[in-house]
Amino acid sequence: MSNSVKPMRAARGRHRLLCIALLLLSCALAVQNLSGQNNKEVHRVRNIVLVHGAWADGSGWKGVYDILVKDGYNVSIVQNPETSFEEDVAATKRTIALQDGPCILVAHSYGGAVITEAGTGPSVAGLVYIAAHMPDAGENEADDGKRFPSDLSKSGAIKKTPDGFTYLNLEQFHEYFAADLSAEQAAFMARSQVLNKADNFKTVITTPAWRTKSSWMLVAGSDRTINPDLERWYATRANSHKVEVSGASHAVYVSRPKEVAALVEEAASHAR
Repeated sequence: MSNSVKPMRAARGRHRLLCIALLLLSCALAVQNLSGQNNKEVHRVRNIVLVHGAWADGSGWKGVYDILVKDGYNVSIVQNPETSFEEDVAATKRTIALQDGPCILVAHSYGGAVITEAGTGPSVAGLVYIAAHMPDAGENEADDGKRFPSDLSKSGAIKKTPDGFTYLNLEQFHEYFAADLSAEQAAFMARSQVLNKADNFKTVITTPAWRTKSSWMLVAGSDRTINPDLERWYATRANSHKVEVSGASHAVYVSRPKEVAALVEEAASHAR
């Protein structure tokens, strides 16, 4: 064998070994990546419970619901009667009990106070507040609202029936509750609003769930029903994961379903 052939064979051998090593490394990385994805899927909370606030019902969650269901979540929507805070808490707990595993509780507005009281059970993995109240023990949302008064609270648009239920003036609903929705959609929401017992806003929280659960807050940047500064203050106090949606009205859960669903999915992926 000539001296020139031996180096060529040696080079081919080294090349073959390098190819094998690269192939093995590629397989190892693929397995590691697959394992990481599987672990993420294992830890992902699949059950989502959506809770509406005052002067609204569960239908406002339709856009968020559609996104979450498409992404593989099991979504339930609570219909709060709004006849008493205790009955709203009971309705939320009833839906939580129907879940087949851990769940993420998501609430808008007054619903934030409801999930704060209702979400202490072991099956609740995390809490998501969408432009919502987040009172502490011994507090109620009416008093908390005085820390940073909203435009609505100063407007006179909140009306009361003779038997003690509140509603928003039909002509002012669009301006204060849903400014980033069309006039037609806001008019429908105003006409279909659920009247809320006035005393509900003054009910004192006993054991706030966010004290022991991970929480997330979406701040609606142009909210006129709850002052955005109050939403930020709540999030800071609770050490919540916070996002802000610039220009969003109080009805952000209706007008910006993609942003809301994204925050819910973030909570579902990181809650423990």
